[in-house]
Amino acid sequence: MKLHELRPLPGSKKDRKRVGRGISSGHGKTAGRGTKGQRARSGGVKPPYFEGGQLPLVRRLPFKRGFVNIFRVEYTPVNLERLDVFEAGSVVTPETLAAAGVIKSAKKPVVILGRGEVDRPLTVKAHRFSESARAKIEAAGGTVEVLPLE
Repeated sequence: MKLHELRPLPGSKKDRKRVGRGISSGHGKTAGRGTKGQRARSGGVKPPYFEGGQLPLVRRLPFKRGFVNIFRVEYTPVNLERLDVFEAGSVVTPETLAAAGVIKSAKKPVVILGRGEVDRPLTVKAHRFSESARAKIEAAGGTVEVLPLE
């Protein structure tokens, strides 16, 4: 079989309907549009949201609701259970967290959350700490240092 011998299966390709081409075509005179009425006229099909002249639902609803706080700070969360990759006495910063693969990037501010336990003293530097995380780090003999937001 060669490329020029390829043909579609019989019956898989239909000829397009040629309307308005005389009575014998079966689609003559009104061309499949019925008799009279809006849909029989040219340009008579209205968009889906058209409600007969009534103010459409999409125009009755308010444009949008709420607002977006442009001053929102988005933190990268890190739970205490993820800090088990660090040795006792080491300094944990956003850069070391990124290097260890705990977070993807050190560009966003980091928040330390309290899920899990800490069993070794660590010096943790982050932009924010939850109360439970701060208490658990200090209970394990570590220290907490809050970094300023850029």
